[in-house]
Amino acid sequence: MPWLQALVYVLIAAVGAVVVTALVAFIVRRIARKKAWASRLIKRARMPFRIFLLVIALWVAVQSTAVDPGWREFLSHSLLVASIAAGTWLICALAIFLEDLGLARYRIDVADNRHARRLRTQVLIIRRITVVAAVLLGVGAILLTFPGVSAAGASILASAGLISIIAGLAAQSTLANVFAGVQLAFSDAIRVDDVVIVETEWGRIEEITLTYVVVHLWDDRRMVLPSTYFTTTPFQNWTRKNSELMGSVEFDLDWRVEPDAMRDELHRVMEKTDLWDHRVAILQVTDAVAGYVRIRILVTAVDAPTLFDLRCYVRESLVSWVQQVSPQTVPRSRVEISETPLESDAPRKKTAPSKTPPDALFSGDARSELRASQFTGPLEVQRVAPADVHPGARPTASDDGRRAAPSEEERPADPTA
Repeated sequence: MPWLQALVYVLIAAVGAVVVTALVAFIVRRIARKKAWASRLIKRARMPFRIFLLVIALWVAVQSTAVDPGWREFLSHSLLVASIAAGTWLICALAIFLEDLGLARYRIDVADNRHARRLRTQVLIIRRITVVAAVLLGVGAILLTFPGVSAAGASILASAGLISIIAGLAAQSTLANVFAGVQLAFSDAIRVDDVVIVETEWGRIEEITLTYVVVHLWDDRRMVLPSTYFTTTPFQNWTRKNSELMGSVEFDLDWRVEPDAMRDELHRVMEKTDLWDHRVAILQVTDAVAGYVRIRILVTAVDAPTLFDLRCYVRESLVSWVQQVSPQTVPRSRVEISETPLESDAPRKKTAPSKTPPDALFSGDARSELRASQFTGPLEVQRVAPADVHPGARPTASDDGRRAAPSEEERPADPTA
């Protein structure tokens, strides 16, 4: 019977696939006892290799049977699609295995790991690009196995120009991030485990993808930034060339501070710690204004976390030294009280009056006196007509309230005349 024959062929193919995979696994395990790469190969490619080999064996068995052509065509096409998918999986696994071999040669948990971090960043980007390309090729190969897709190829190619324009406009930001991610991987601007300052935050580059970068901040937060941020925005990379850094510790102290004694204490403190890399440890007076003396200390360390701990250690040690050994250097505010009277507070001597006439408007000289008489003399009053004077009326007064001077007719006769 055709179906019984097909079942026998399928069982033979499955047994053959299991035997081949067991034989290959035995050989690779023997190699893994001496070579570390064989263990990685087993870990990455064991499952996809078994599935791919089994699907290929079943496909060959179905092609060799004499079942109904319709069923055989359906089974053959299904196994062909499964073999393409399994082959894509196997290719991705082998690509990741080869990239793991490259990463294993360059460790980042050592002191000088700048070159290793750069290669690790590039390899991780290449891994993602390889996986995406393999998946796209696999999907394309599966679609081409369907007759309808091949027939529609001409119309798809004809409208490819319009579709590409629409897709480019719709995915402009996404494509920009993808290209920015590739640029970051090969421009050496940032690498995995680099120490950076972004958005006023201190952290390490934890992950670089095709579209975004993850920064592990100092307080265990994660800041996720688009790849275009690092290509368009200025940022600080503290470990691009090397990890050694220099930091400062500053004090505002009293004028009675002794820089030499404080410098000797600094050297004694630095010799007691392993945080210092023995490159720079200097103390300088950088300013002396506003009642204080500015002391600046420069120290160096192998990396940023060590430098932060070293600065805190130096600051704490010298604060203790100031409090215990040199308390006179503690900053003070001074107020000076003087008992000597100021020159402006002394009593003024009386000066003799000047004999020179003052240059005044109405006094001082003859011209001024004449001007004063013009403004302060008697006012002239117009005489009232007799017809307008009522009998028995009293003499009139001027506008300023003073009585008008009597005229010659109104004056009494001189009794001596």
